[in-house]
Amino acid sequence: MHKPLLVTEFLDRARKHYGEHEAVVATSGERYSYDELGERADRFAAALQARGIEKGDRVAVLDPNTHYHLEAAYGSMQVGAVHTPLNYRLTPEDFAYILDDAEVDAIYADYDYAEKIEPIRDEVPTETFITNDADAVAGAWEAFDDVLAEAGTEYDRPEMSEDEIVTINYTSGTTGDPKGVCRTHRAETLHAYLISIHQEIRDDDTYLWTLPMFHVNGWGHIYAITGMGAKHVCTRGVDAGDIFETVREEDVSYLCGAPTVLNMLIDYYEERAAPETTGEPDVRIATAGSAPPEATIRTVEDEFGWYLKHVYGATETGPLITTSDARRTFDDDSQDRFAIKKRQGLGYLGTDIRVVDEDGNDVPQDDASIGEIVVRGNQVMDKYWNKPEATEEAFSDRLEGYYHMGDLATVDENGMISIQDRKKDIIISGGENISSIELEDTLFEHEAVSDVAVIPAPSEEWGETPKAFVVPDNGEPDDPGVTTDELVDFTRDNLASYKAVQRVEFVAQLPTTATGKVQKYELRQEEWDEEDRMVGQG
Repeated sequence: MHKPLLVTEFLDRARKHYGEHEAVVATSGERYSYDELGERADRFAAALQARGIEKGDRVAVLDPNTHYHLEAAYGSMQVGAVHTPLNYRLTPEDFAYILDDAEVDAIYADYDYAEKIEPIRDEVPTETFITNDADAVAGAWEAFDDVLAEAGTEYDRPEMSEDEIVTINYTSGTTGDPKGVCRTHRAETLHAYLISIHQEIRDDDTYLWTLPMFHVNGWGHIYAITGMGAKHVCTRGVDAGDIFETVREEDVSYLCGAPTVLNMLIDYYEERAAPETTGEPDVRIATAGSAPPEATIRTVEDEFGWYLKHVYGATETGPLITTSDARRTFDDDSQDRFAIKKRQGLGYLGTDIRVVDEDGNDVPQDDASIGEIVVRGNQVMDKYWNKPEATEEAFSDRLEGYYHMGDLATVDENGMISIQDRKKDIIISGGENISSIELEDTLFEHEAVSDVAVIPAPSEEWGETPKAFVVPDNGEPDDPGVTTDELVDFTRDNLASYKAVQRVEFVAQLPTTATGKVQKYELRQEEWDEEDRMVGQG
């Protein structure tokens, strides 16, 4: 028989089987059972309908990892609205673009970030503005808890189809304006099933939210943790000391962390003379992005006593499509396991991962031949919002019907992939995507800049960081008429802070082809000369 796959069923299941069990530990210390979480989601759903929100309308959520995000997400989805989580590190101009592009009808914004919405609220189609602390926010905002108290719990849940869009996740804009990745009930549900299996999520897990909930719905954990009846421990940011303390005090058994977070934890651990790293249960941690160095994995596993799972994907793919947790290929006590865990690994269940050459043919499994990673799977996006040409290109470059990841990799004899370089000029710094094109466009606006190329440069802290090669307007790299600090501040003033260029080198000219195209490859090759690969660990 066929039963529709709907994301609303994750909270429904938790309420049915784990209603009296603790569901959420809030950042304030308050604790909510699944019955209470469900009731708050119902009230938010009723409040949205009272404000005219209907099936298919977009409801944005701008929030760090608090219980309000979970309630707003499930409340929105219960009325058939499209959950549209926003990256809280963006600028007001970024939010204006996204809210307009998605035609967002209502927004819940945490009090720390509502100030970024206030300046642009008259420019966007959004009509409903809700925050969790209206007294802390300028402008006319409704208070979340007051809205819930007034709403009651009765709402009409519309009939929904598994093929309908339920989430739009905006990319970081690595090739121009951000693109809205459309994900259906079916895609979200199957991805949550997959991570429940591969991340071994159980009902007695306690999950610590160090991974942003906005980031492809927190890698699907807003669904999987909820549906399995496990416990959410919320946070308002990432602090190494707080992470270790929370792991101990809340008996955390599972968390996620980009390689940057792993480095923060290691630094804290070494500076504090090896504090206790676990509570009662064993701890496992998932990391993604570029592969962490073997030394990082070794410290996490041998010193912290945590089990590390390295996974890989993209916003467009769910995100997760591979795992290095292939235990038949390594022994838990062998030092050889770290080299295997660095790899992006094997495809998830039901996921077709290939590495193909420019003609669309599979490269040999010799761990030397390089091709582009392409993927088919039920967790892959439906389309880009209002961008049919970009959608067609993403699925039809080298191999028709496969999403093209833009990463170049090799494949070993076991079929495990390992990324070697990037097809596109994307900088991944601390797990965040940064567009070199966007940085170049910004720097070109500075009067002292004649020409510029931005590439990823190696960084011990972030894996890689943006570096600009600048041809000064006066043509004198030894006396460019502007300082590095001034250019860094210029990018920080005009972009989200994490996108700011961190290093600047003044040059007389940039390497170009005969047609004038800048040869970024030459710049990367020179910058990464001392490294073992031209891709960072961040």
